[in-house]
Amino acid sequence: MKKKLVVLTGAGISAESGIKTFRDANGLWEGHDVMEVASPEGWLRNQEVVLDFYNQRRRQLHEVKPNKGHLVLAELEKDFDVHIITQNVDNLHEQAGSSKVLHLHGELLKVRSTKNEAYILDWNGDLVLGDVDDKGNQLRPHIVWFGEMVPALEEAVTITEQADYVAIIGTSLQVYPAASLMHYANPKALVFYIDPRPASINNLQNLLEVIPMNATDGVPFLREKLVHLK
Repeated sequence: MKKKLVVLTGAGISAESGIKTFRDANGLWEGHDVMEVASPEGWLRNQEVVLDFYNQRRRQLHEVKPNKGHLVLAELEKDFDVHIITQNVDNLHEQAGSSKVLHLHGELLKVRSTKNEAYILDWNGDLVLGDVDDKGNQLRPHIVWFGEMVPALEEAVTITEQADYVAIIGTSLQVYPAASLMHYANPKALVFYIDPRPASINNLQNLLEVIPMNATDGVPFLREKLVHLK
């Protein structure tokens, strides 16, 4: 039976493909205050601005490609039972070939009803005012905004609890509850943290190895270590 590798990824791995992160510039995301485009209050204030913002992000996503970090994580499925839990809303893990990807914060290429959270559609183009569900309710980006519940969290905890190895890649560990997931790992699981500017990790009961590299260099380095541990 393959050992289980659970990978927690953040904005850093996507940034290496050219997707900007809001934490790079004083809380601005592509020039916008994040609370204007990533909160229920921002949506209520100006739906058109929010829709336009995510339309631009969707168009940008069609222009970028997975990087070596994404690709090597997909290749690791040959040797390990790999589950990726990502804070990212892009589909670069899927594009790279990863088969088990759980999106904590929603998906850019999906939309949902403003009245029925279970009404979710795949969506590749622009979303505009007047795009509605089967009952006439406006559709919104399928993104978990600040202040909203994280529906996938319980599943993420269950997956993390079963890990033999945990890899944390490209995250500042500032966004909760995602940042707390590693603390659910079995105490015997080995934890690896790949980030060029790693944050401090406190109160972790597991053996931790920090790899101060970006994802394109750090994930291949991790692969070599894991294959020798098998």
